[in-house]
Amino acid sequence: MNFWIQQNRCITISIEKMSDIHKAIKERILVLDGAMGTMLQRYNFSEEDFRGERFKDFPHPLKGNNDLLSLTQPQAIRDVHRQYFEAGADIVETNTFSGTTIGMADYHLEDLVYELNYKSAKLAREVADEFTKKDPSKPRFVAGSIGPTNRTASMSPDVNDPGYRAITFDDLRIAYKQQVEALIDGGSDILLVETIFDTLNAKAALFAIEEVKEERNLDIPIMVSGTITDASGRTLSGQTVEAFLISISHIPLLSVGFNCALGADQLKPYLQRLSHNTSFNISAHPNAGLPNAFGQYDQTPEEMQVLIREYLQDNLINIIGGCCGTNPEHIRLIAEAAKEYAPRIVEPV
Repeated sequence: MNFWIQQNRCITISIEKMSDIHKAIKERILVLDGAMGTMLQRYNFSEEDFRGERFKDFPHPLKGNNDLLSLTQPQAIRDVHRQYFEAGADIVETNTFSGTTIGMADYHLEDLVYELNYKSAKLAREVADEFTKKDPSKPRFVAGSIGPTNRTASMSPDVNDPGYRAITFDDLRIAYKQQVEALIDGGSDILLVETIFDTLNAKAALFAIEEVKEERNLDIPIMVSGTITDASGRTLSGQTVEAFLISISHIPLLSVGFNCALGADQLKPYLQRLSHNTSFNISAHPNAGLPNAFGQYDQTPEEMQVLIREYLQDNLINIIGGCCGTNPEHIRLIAEAAKEYAPRIVEPV
């Protein structure tokens, strides 16, 4: 297939999928999946498992690089996606949270970034299509997960040198652009810029997405999800809910919301403020409560369902899922509750 045909086929598919997701989000509350990392921990993969045959002689440790498992343990990734769809999820996220050259530099795998993102998107796409084929009345979607990286563009990592920056906006833009291109090529329906603790990082990701959209003459829905780090009600870079919203509202978005750091109970007041100040759809994927002294999450699916039901009763949400500590059972009960309520009505602010 030549590039012109392939590019135009991508545009056609993108328009069809955009139509599907925009139609679905008006009809019902969409359910996002739960944690990928929590599920992968259950496999207890060894260093050898992370390496697989392909990387058995790689000179650096690879254990802990979950994104790499899309290449070395693809069946595990498929199985996690499948479990979330079976639980009732409408959308699964690709296994690409750290899939930039910046994130992969820790493992000396920068050269694999395109392949990692492309393969991860393909795996999710295959499973989504399998479930859509079973029930065409409920199309399933793939969200290309774009994490924050482990560097910040607006803050110094050195308290003794507050003017220092470990990375530039352009560095981030270039890295994100490579990730975005691969996620789209692999079949993502949506791009999810998530766990935003530094809004300047997110703006670099959004800039990169807009570049790719313009170069390819295509459109793709964008979800943006920030992280309120603690009871201060601010992101790590110091923004309030309202300031965060203003910072990213110049781009047409499918949704804006919050995820990670807090449980559903702690996150609710910030979602209320967000809901009152935007005409975008609202998303949330909170953690399963707050971590205990050992870093584990103890909130049961039943406990989380009660809290999520409050979101639904208060008409706060269009997309709901789970983050750290959540598993398919959490998502199953969230999906059951979501069926009982209409989505938040989006009104001009």
